[in-house]
Order: sequence, then structure tokens, then C-alpha cells
Amino acid sequence: MAKPLPRSPLAPAGFPDLPTIKGVRFATAAAGVKYQDRTDVMLAVLDPGTTVSGVFTRSKTRSAPVRDCQEKLGADPSASAAILVNSGNSNAFTGHHGQTSVAEIVAAVSGITGAPAGRVFTASTGVIGEPLPHDRIVAKIAELNDGLNADALEAAAAAIMTTDTFAKGAGATVTIDGQTVNIAGIAKGSGMIAPDMATMLVYIFTDAKVEQSALQAQLAKICDRTFNCITVDSDTSTSDSLMLCATGASGVDATGNPEFEQALEGVMLDLAHQVVRDGEGATKFVEIQVTGAESDADAKTHGLAIANSPLVKTAIAGEDPNWGRVVMAIGKSGAAADRDLLSISFGDVLVAEKGWVAPSYKEEDGAAQMKQDEITIKVDLGLGDGAATVWTCDLTHQYITINADYRS
Repeated sequence: MAKPLPRSPLAPAGFPDLPTIKGVRFATAAAGVKYQDRTDVMLAVLDPGTTVSGVFTRSKTRSAPVRDCQEKLGADPSASAAILVNSGNSNAFTGHHGQTSVAEIVAAVSGITGAPAGRVFTASTGVIGEPLPHDRIVAKIAELNDGLNADALEAAAAAIMTTDTFAKGAGATVTIDGQTVNIAGIAKGSGMIAPDMATMLVYIFTDAKVEQSALQAQLAKICDRTFNCITVDSDTSTSDSLMLCATGASGVDATGNPEFEQALEGVMLDLAHQVVRDGEGATKFVEIQVTGAESDADAKTHGLAIANSPLVKTAIAGEDPNWGRVVMAIGKSGAAADRDLLSISFGDVLVAEKGWVAPSYKEEDGAAQMKQDEITIKVDLGLGDGAATVWTCDLTHQYITINADYRS
């Protein structure tokens, strides 16, 4: 981008005060991968004993770093581990150059940090189709290793941003058997957001002790209720990666613990919402609640059809209570629906029911709902008990402006 984008009007007041996670340290550097005068590389080094889980894009054109990470999950956790992330270049659709870049970075990180190559995970985000200047990253790894700090998570969040307008972080503290367990995570994402596994780049750390297969199953399950329920523009990235690392430094075994899972889900949902709030050009945060579907899967299909509709999203941007566009999206979704059982509300305002506009509906009431920064669209299908909630944002001209010159 030619110049930094203004901070999203939906952004939180500031970066949260996150708990320190024992067993992991962070560092950042300015390698000049694409951006000048800002940090663009992040290194995290994790103590021996850390279990690592991850979910990744199902894109058929997924990047070399994604493929490499997928192959390494489940490696022996007895050794230390490392994560190296760069912004500005996604190292995707780069042929054999992509694998070479990953191999060079992994070898350098392993050699300097001492983490075995099979426990070094990399990720890249940014422009697709341009070879990654990995030599610039390799040249910074010694500096990164020397600067490792347990309290540098905010700096790490800033280093992985691309078109993001704010660094994203979330954390939680939970008590298990009278002992404290901490969770903290960071994310990047603003455009090309329609996750199909997890989303964008997300890194979550906990000092709990969790067995790897249990951690992996837990992550995948929660992902379907959080990151897989958000969309900005219906496009799934080639680089989507979410990694969850449990250092075990607290000594507390949280495997299968419901309080830990609840806290983890809260962190993941917070980060997912922040990505939507930073949607490119967004001015409205939209929650879509679908009930009365034949199944939860059908409810989610309807919700995403509404959330991904350019007509719905532009109407929201224009503060137009055009419920007909919601009807259209439901009708095209492919999931079961009956026109004459359908009801639609904007916030607490009943807009349509029984195949027609509600007798009580007043246009000014619907318009007042659309003027809010946060909007809820409720749909009841009247067919069964299936339900789902998804989150999206509006679609403004700024989205076009950002993406029309993304590579320039």
C-alpha cells in the first residue's frame, strides 16, 4: 500500500493487556520484505515439551509454508520449537522457489535457535505470485534470536499485519484445580476472509499442559464455531493458518478440561470478531442469527449466504433496510426454506413474516437499525431446531480502493 490505512472505526480502543505465557518468547525485526520502515518478521521460540496443533486452509492453491506446516504437526514435542512469520509476501504460487524459501528459512532458524527443522514452522502473508526474498529474512534471524522476550506479543501482532489497520490480540486466565492457566493469542486478517478451516494467520499460546491429539481435536472443534463462522468478502486465502501451542509451563494438565475449552473459545471468538471489525473498508459489524432451520448445517449455509451477498452488504453500507435482499440470499443458498414460514428481523424490529412484510413494520424503524455501528439480522426458517450465528461486515467503496492497488 502506498500509505497506511486509517484505523477501522470498529477497532477496539487499544491492544489488550495480555497475560505472559511462560515457555514462549517473541521478537520482531524489519527485514524489508515489502514494507519499508516497519517490522515485518516475527519469531516465536517455544520451550521443549510444547505441543503444537494447527488448522490450515483447504485451498487447492495453498502456499509452500502451509504445506510444510501441515507435514510437521504431531512431531515429537520433547525438543524446542519455533515459528517464523513474515508479512508483505505470501510465498504462494511461486513454484519450486516457494519450497526453496521455506527450506532456507527453516534451516537458518533451526541452526540459530537450536529447534530441530521438524519443529520449525513458517508462515508468509501478503502478495501472491512473487518469489519471497528469503535472504532478507535469513539475515535477520540472529538479531531476532538475540531479542527474544516473553512480553513482546503486541510487537509480534504488529509485525504480521498487511492491510490490517490495528494489531489484534486476545487473552484469558482460567483457574483449574486452584491453579492459574493463561491463554494469549494474536491474529492478522482484513481482506480475503472466508475461512475454510481456520483463518488468516492466528497464533495462540497457553501455558497449560495438553496432549497433542486432544489439543488438535479441540482446536478443530472450536474453529468451526468461531473462525469458520466469519466472512469479509467470501474469498479463502492461500495462506490461512491457525496454530495453537501449549507449553505446559504452568504444570497444569488441561486435557479435556471444560473450563479451559470455554476460555480458549472465548479467545478465538474475540480474535475472529476483531478480524471482521478490521474488514477492508468496513463501517458496520454484522451478526446474523439463523434459527428454525432443518439442521445446524442448513442454518450456517443460510447465514453465510446472507453474509457473503454483495447486495446485502452494500445495502448495509448504505444503511438501507432492504429485507428483500435477505430473502434473495436465503432463496439462493441451496438449504431448505419455505417462503411462507420465513420471518426476518433487524435487531428487535420484525420486518417480514409469513411470506410478506410484517403488518407492524415501519420503514423508519428498520432504517434506524441500519444506522447503528453494530447490526443484528435475525432469520427464523420455521422448519426445525437448527441454528447458527455468523459474523460479517458491510461492503464499501473503500474495499475496492484498497484492493485495486494492492500490488502497487
